[in-house]
Amino acid sequence: MKHKTLLLMAFLAVCATLPAGAKGNGVRLLYWNVQNGMWDGQTDDYQRFTTWVAAQKPDICVWCEAQKLYVTNTSKSERETEQECLDRWKRLAARYGHQYIYLSAHPDNYPQLLTSRYPMEAEKLIEGNADTIVCHGASWYKVRLGKKLVNLVTLHTWPQGYGFKVPAEKREESRARNEGDLFRRVEMEYICKETILSHPNAQKELWAMMGDFNSRSRTDNSLYQYPENSTKFLVHDYIREETPYVDIIKETYPDSVVSSTGGGARIDFMYLTPALRKKVKHATIAVDDYTRPVRNPQNISNFWHPSDHLPIIVDFKF
Repeated sequence: MKHKTLLLMAFLAVCATLPAGAKGNGVRLLYWNVQNGMWDGQTDDYQRFTTWVAAQKPDICVWCEAQKLYVTNTSKSERETEQECLDRWKRLAARYGHQYIYLSAHPDNYPQLLTSRYPMEAEKLIEGNADTIVCHGASWYKVRLGKKLVNLVTLHTWPQGYGFKVPAEKREESRARNEGDLFRRVEMEYICKETILSHPNAQKELWAMMGDFNSRSRTDNSLYQYPENSTKFLVHDYIREETPYVDIIKETYPDSVVSSTGGGARIDFMYLTPALRKKVKHATIAVDDYTRPVRNPQNISNFWHPSDHLPIIVDFKF
């Protein structure tokens, strides 16, 4: 992506502390894949959306699929520019009390965007290299909360069953070879090596990794009933086996599979290091009258209202 806006914001957080009145009151982190820049919100200038967010009182938000891509209530393409995306989110964030806006690296039209009450430092914007592509990009930010430095990693992996950039006529063959799962595994290894695995003592540090992983966890297989050797588990097997991260939603609901989508699957995750896990006071996938996904009645491109995903909310006490 173009880094001009982000560079203006970089290095702001190194010495930052919580605003007056915030210390001792905890920190709320909200993650949500809002589907095409919150497509549903275009009908009322995002009023229902921002009213709901304001009611949650988040301190930091991570919005996946932050860019507007379609004309209101249609599947007709109308992509906003990067600057228009930033300007729109600045306006929306002001409604729920956030001053700072950050846009992730995004080789395509599906960026993650962060809004916050606190300034952050952009440690690394991740698109991949000559050998590995991170199709929707990822990011690593640092935020100082009082005396604590917290690392935030955001991502959105490849969504298809077939491999990346496979031509249309070969996609079924690619899907049969599980190339989409294999590509996601490569993406995940790259992201982790560029972020948490670059810190030898990360398990003692405060790290959170969140996003739309577009993949299933073996820990939820009581629902899916996939074979034990299914490639669908490759991404989360890697995280559990090769990183210190723990799955905060699974730890909160160990005997349940809590869906993060309208379709019933859990593909949105928030992972925390053990040190940050100790700071958690509450974690949930937020389902209510507003967030509960409802398929568009006109079946417009399989869009949902307000999104095809559900939010994850985690409260920390530092």
